[in-house]
Amino acid sequence: GSVPHGQDGTTIPNLGGGPTQLALSEASKDVVVQRSFSNKPIATGKFQDFFEKIESYVAIISGPAMALHGASPYTFRAVKEVVSDSVFEFHDTLTSRAEITDLSARFKDDVIAVIGLGGTGAYVLDFMIKTPVQEIRAFDLDPFHVHNAFRSPGRVEASELGKTKAEVYLSRYSNFRKGLSVYPKFIDTSCSDDLKGVTFAFVCVDKGSSRAEIFDLLISKGIAFIDVGMGLNRKKGPLNGMLRMTYYSAEQGQKVRDMGLAEVVDSPQDVYRANIQISELNALNACLAVIKFKQLRGFYSEELPYYNLLFEVGDLKIAGASKFDED
Repeated sequence: GSVPHGQDGTTIPNLGGGPTQLALSEASKDVVVQRSFSNKPIATGKFQDFFEKIESYVAIISGPAMALHGASPYTFRAVKEVVSDSVFEFHDTLTSRAEITDLSARFKDDVIAVIGLGGTGAYVLDFMIKTPVQEIRAFDLDPFHVHNAFRSPGRVEASELGKTKAEVYLSRYSNFRKGLSVYPKFIDTSCSDDLKGVTFAFVCVDKGSSRAEIFDLLISKGIAFIDVGMGLNRKKGPLNGMLRMTYYSAEQGQKVRDMGLAEVVDSPQDVYRANIQISELNALNACLAVIKFKQLRGFYSEELPYYNLLFEVGDLKIAGASKFDED
């Protein structure tokens, strides 16, 4: 409709918003949204609840027509369930407000595996928890110790120390979304059933031999995945090093593996294992992986299809490879 008007025929002031074109859910695609509004109480700056909010907008927008013509906006059926298939326990109102509902819907059929819940894996899990994928399966057998608290997002409870990471992270996130399973186990070539139905995986382990078995399993099952890693050193003064994100598509997974971009043998202890307070690097490594995944799903724009990214701490530069050498 047009701009709302008052009883005197002038435009209703202080409504904010303006013309827009908003894509609603599949169930409401016949409703065409043409305008958005923003008007909050002057006294408090916020509404107490949704009922007060709707009552206020009805009074402002429909009030003049109700007063002059006896019109009533209370004519349609009540919808008892706002989003019947949402994976979140809380209603996400800002996705529709930002007009990206159609983009978020691209994750609805994904079943994600997060293999390894160390520093980077914990952040990958945190980011994916807030992504509307159908299901998340996370795997890690290790216990949650003090050094893990310095490498993981969110609040830490003293009672969590000594429990398995699986128990800790399931407890933290189970009230946020549905479709989350966290298993206290390592993934190797014998775990084919654990990955049944998985559409994409994140590999976040720091042991080469474990990575090798996980790669073998994922490639044999035709599951696309992203592997992350970091290498830090301290030659003189401050730490330096690189973060890596490597994408193994279902079609080119073996070819990328043969390039030797990720270590698949156990190496001596490096500086990374001894330096616990580098959560910003873990988070950044996870960001590179999750952004790439969302590019693959068409949520983010992608100018070049990088399958390998390297970020150097010292100069804050990213180098990427997007083309395969010709055979």
